[in-house]
Amino acid sequence: MDALPATEITALLGRGTRFEGKLYFEGRVRIDGLFKGEIKSDDTLIIGDGAEVHAEIDVATVIVRGGVVHGNVRASQAIEIHAPGKLVGNIHSPSLFIERGVEFQGSCRMDAVETTSADTRGSSRDMASQPRA
Repeated sequence: MDALPATEITALLGRGTRFEGKLYFEGRVRIDGLFKGEIKSDDTLIIGDGAEVHAEIDVATVIVRGGVVHGNVRASQAIEIHAPGKLVGNIHSPSLFIERGVEFQGSCRMDAVETTSADTRGSSRDMASQPRA
């Protein structure tokens, strides 16, 4: 199976949609409707103009193109917030971009976001560097 282009959307919750629950995904997902719950992925989440998201978000990359996000956001790679986006909650990511005109209420932490898979890779790397008896 061929890999998808980096910009291709694999799923869309369009305007007028309402979803409540837990969302786990691979690829790029765009939300333009109403979402309440929890979002987790090792890929990219796009919050479109007109979206209203009330969620705890833990993904690789979050791009807020507009709309409103209420909840804490953890991104292992990057967070981008573009005008006229609004984010109310705490954010944690090693890379952050906030455009002029964005409304942000919360605290910001910029350092590596620890994940379970990174911890297991780190422990096997430590074992490999141990001297052999």
